[in-house]
Amino acid sequence: MERVSEQTQTPPKTLQYRIDGPDDAPVLILGPSLGTTWHMWDRQVPELSRRWRVLRFDLPGHGGAPAHPAGSVTELADRLVATLDELGVQRFGYAGCSVGGAVGIDLALRIPHRIASLALVAASPRFGTADEFRQRGVIVRTNGLDPMARTAPDNWFTPGFAAAQPAIVEWAVQMVRTTDPGCYIAACEALAAFDVRADLARVGVPTLVLVGSDDQLTGPAEARTLVAGIPDARLALVPGASHLAPVEQPAAVTDLLVRHFCLAWQDTLHAIPAPPSAPSAPSTPSASSVPSVSAPVAPVAEIAPAAEQPHPEGAVRPDPYEAGMRVRRAVLGDAHVDRAMAAADEFTADFQELITRYAWGEVWTREGLDRRTRSAVTLTALVAGGHLEELAFHTRAALRNGLTPTEIREILIHAGVYCGVPAANAAFRVARSVILEETTPRD
Repeated sequence: MERVSEQTQTPPKTLQYRIDGPDDAPVLILGPSLGTTWHMWDRQVPELSRRWRVLRFDLPGHGGAPAHPAGSVTELADRLVATLDELGVQRFGYAGCSVGGAVGIDLALRIPHRIASLALVAASPRFGTADEFRQRGVIVRTNGLDPMARTAPDNWFTPGFAAAQPAIVEWAVQMVRTTDPGCYIAACEALAAFDVRADLARVGVPTLVLVGSDDQLTGPAEARTLVAGIPDARLALVPGASHLAPVEQPAAVTDLLVRHFCLAWQDTLHAIPAPPSAPSAPSTPSASSVPSVSAPVAPVAEIAPAAEQPHPEGAVRPDPYEAGMRVRRAVLGDAHVDRAMAAADEFTADFQELITRYAWGEVWTREGLDRRTRSAVTLTALVAGGHLEELAFHTRAALRNGLTPTEIREILIHAGVYCGVPAANAAFRVARSVILEETTPRD
């Protein structure tokens, strides 16, 4: 049985989906990577849908799905759960690639009783750094998705596969180009904030961690971090594959998923004869040998959660330091804040604590203005005061907070009238340099 949700009728709090396989079979969900659609799993579906009712979903604004941005991994997971609730699906297996893997981890942490088994493909407990993903959002906001589309083949496939499969490369490029930019940026923000390193020991679901041996984005090192942290996890390394291993090595990935999820449904599937392995598509090179799954790996390290700031005795409300540090990092970037904190010494440490606690924890966290507006106000104030050094990193912050180069230009022109032409002239020199650096796509 095959069913596709109508995109025009997909409510904002649910996801566009497709179902393949028998109505009475156990449900297996396949989650996509950022910039892809449910078609990234096409080569797995013929085999998986013999045993399972396979549900694939699209991220918001991907694959023609309605452009309702989701700003966090938890929000994406909640929309998936709402979709499953509408379909009457209670218990399911889940396999997700990259951001789809992040959704799987979030589900395993919050609703483990509904997940029979979990597979994490090209996943990580933290995807790069927050700065990298916010920078990606700045580039997309300024240049559109073309820079991301042009670099997708290098990030997703090994060079040999890309050279041998030009049609698949073009398919990948077009998938990215047809994604809604606002939804792509929101997904980048979601990945920037995603960090479950301290929570992996709470994932109580049998987990397969699958990674391409040549993945340069979330490679074997990130996979081993997951296996070390999740109590019941096994590692599968797929040779000759990069980030989109299900596309590049479909036979190997399919075999691993079948073996892993069969363990969770042994009783249910006992009466179903195992079908012969489906041949891989002729346009895709098959793995020379199907990799085996490792034995369970016991955690070798446990990352303790960060210690909470002690609250002052008798305080009426929580100490704003932690909230201030989170906002400071989100706005200015980890690299800038790390440099500032590393440079602090006995003479300046108290001042760093003061601005974190009061400027960022008390003012920037207030609900009266959004961050875009606060950036506009801050840029104007810095122009008026002639604080060009701070203007540089607040220009970067403004781009991360959603202001476009055009809007920053208009702010500086407006400031020139009220703060003086010389001040605005100096500000333009600083802002132009920063904008060129931040919005130029990197190869």
